[in-house]
Amino acid sequence: MLLKAITRLVAPVLILAFLHGCSQPAVAPDVSFTTLDGQTRQLSSLKGKVVLVNFWATTCTTCVAEMPKLVETYNKFAPKGFETVAIAMDYDPPEYVRNYAQKNGLPFTVALDSGGKAAKGFEEVRLTPTTFLLDKQGRVVQKYLGEPDFAKLHALLDKLLAEPA
Repeated sequence: MLLKAITRLVAPVLILAFLHGCSQPAVAPDVSFTTLDGQTRQLSSLKGKVVLVNFWATTCTTCVAEMPKLVETYNKFAPKGFETVAIAMDYDPPEYVRNYAQKNGLPFTVALDSGGKAAKGFEEVRLTPTTFLLDKQGRVVQKYLGEPDFAKLHALLDKLLAEPA
């Protein structure tokens, strides 16, 4: 009888605490990556911007198919404080990544994930494309497995970019 009474009192509190904890976006890991020009950068250096982190590979047909849409998205939103970092998986030969980025004129940061540390930091990404959208505070607000619905992504970007830093 006493246990039932305690459960009735405590259960709602635990549920509310759980739901409150779940409503807060997780902070993105502060991974480092090496850009195609050889610079090592920390993801935290982009804090204050809305950031799309895309894990991809030149051998991934879905990745290659979505890349022009990522370019369009970047070109549309970059003037408003949006950044894209396309991180090639560690198994993708660096020369393939460089050639693809050059040939296709990728306007955003393209990085190599030598050793797979960035993918490991982001929930051990193994499938491509996997994309994370970060708000200005560096929190993960959306994760996409496969190609995003770009109309919905653009609507979310408008909302996130309108928020104060």
